[in-house]
Amino acid sequence: QVQLVESGGDSVQPGGSLRLSCVATGSTPDYYAIGWFRQYPGKEREGVSCIAYYDGSTHYKDSVKGRFAISSGHTTGTVSLQMNNLKPEDSGVYYCAIAPTHGCELAPHYYPTATWGKGTLVTVSS
Repeated sequence: QVQLVESGGDSVQPGGSLRLSCVATGSTPDYYAIGWFRQYPGKEREGVSCIAYYDGSTHYKDSVKGRFAISSGHTTGTVSLQMNNLKPEDSGVYYCAIAPTHGCELAPHYYPTATWGKGTLVTVSS
C-alpha cells in the first residue's frame, strides 16, 4: 500500500516561509488526490490544502489562501506545500495523505488512514 513521507518542517519567525514536501512510496492509483493537514495541540486535525492529479484542481483552507500554494512535482506522487508569511496559528504537525479520487476534499476522513505520513513539525514563533 502506498505510504507518504513528509519533510521540510522547521521553526521560523512570523512572516517567514517554509516549503514542505510529500513523497509517496509505492504505487499510486490512476486517479488520486493528495491533501495536507495539520494539527495543533488541543485542536482537531484540519485540512490545509489538497490537489487532485486528475485535473489539477486545488482547495485551500480559508485562513491560508493567498499565503500557501500547493503544487505537484514532476514525479508522480510528489507534492509540495509552499508556505509564506507564516503566522503563529499556522504552527502544528503537518501531515499528507492520499485518496483514490478524481477531485480533492479537505476533510481528513476522506483519506484512508493507512496512507498518512508521520508528519513534520512546523513552529512559528518570535
